[in-house]
Amino acid sequence: MTPLDTPMELSAVVTTVGTPDDARRLVHAVLEQRLAACVQVEPITSHYRWQGALHEESELRLVCKTLPAVVPTLLALLRAQHPYQLPQLVVQALAATQDYADWVRQETRGA
Repeated sequence: MTPLDTPMELSAVVTTVGTPDDARRLVHAVLEQRLAACVQVEPITSHYRWQGALHEESELRLVCKTLPAVVPTLLALLRAQHPYQLPQLVVQALAATQDYADWVRQETRGA
């Protein structure tokens, strides 16, 4: 039996911001409060309609790996500190190897 035969449940909370400074500020707040074990930051281009107009913006996607039990607290922090009027806050269920899930558990407040 391999570690993937018994996947452990984790969550990914995804949001976007417009500047590297905003990304760093949110990442530091999340990690300092131990609400995620890891936050990946990726440059993206977003295309969307907002207030009746089409937009194309460079953004940074933040993907926070955490435990399902920690998600409500993480969402509250992101809502409180996010620079956007209407931030993208998406929660995805993840299946991870036992070793990785143990590390996430150890690094978050859900430990």
